Amino acid sequence: MTDFSNLIEGYHRFREGEWLEERERWSELATGQSPKVMIIACSDSRVEPATIFGSRPGEVFVVRNVANLVPPFDTSGGLHGVSAAVEFAVTKLKVEEVVVMGHGACGGVNAALTRSLKDSKPGEGGFVAEWIGLLDEAREKVVHEHGEGPDGQFALEQEGVKVSIENLKTFPFIQQGLADGTLKLRGAVFAIADGKLRVLQDDGSFQAV
Repeated sequence: MTDFSNLIEGYHRFREGEWLEERERWSELATGQSPKVMIIACSDSRVEPATIFGSRPGEVFVVRNVANLVPPFDTSGGLHGVSAAVEFAVTKLKVEEVVVMGHGACGGVNAALTRSLKDSKPGEGGFVAEWIGLLDEAREKVVHEHGEGPDGQFALEQEGVKVSIENLKTFPFIQQGLADGTLKLRGAVFAIADGKLRVLQDDGSFQAV
């Protein structure tokens, strides 16, 4: 089991190995970043985007949250962490692609599918329940077609990616980027069990690459 002392040991290995090997790269990054891709991924400890895609430091701008969700554009107030990250990546860093990456065996998706946290209070699952409510509409479709079992889980993991992409399209600066051809939206689902990455196609299907 990894605890903080293990993390410190890992830092020393990094500092004596990869950091030295990439010393020139880290010197460049000390003056700023210019990633071309933003990845919106799940907080799940098993699906680290940089590991899955083999990216180097500074190559991807990542935001992670429960079930890799993006809320729709909303100016009514409140704290909008995901929206702020998307805004920064697109308007300031000028990323050229935004990738929404779901994954297999997602606990957040399962909670949305089974409604296991329904009516929970904050501190007992209520925050999660409200957040995954973003999948409610997609859930109805999935349950009708696939039920609440493994097939439903698989389907909702894919539909969740589509939901986030559609919500991204509600942001004015995303719409502008898509219209002028400076921005592309991508979707993918990583399967933990077999390591396969399935990418969203133009026809709405997901194909292994």
